[in-house]
Amino acid sequence: MAVEARIRELGTRHQSLDKAIHDELSRPAANDAKLKDLKRKKLKLKEQIEALRSTAH
Repeated sequence: MAVEARIRELGTRHQSLDKAIHDELSRPAANDAKLKDLKRKKLKLKEQIEALRSTAH
């Protein structure tokens, strides 16, 4: 059960990063460095979620 709670927590953070990326892209002059950092963090979260899902089954 704790693994599923962690997956949900990471999923929520992943969605927050997705929104932050969308918001940054919506700006007239998007900051490329910030976008790269946000996307890197989002990918890392996705990898953590997938690793947890594979160990949960």
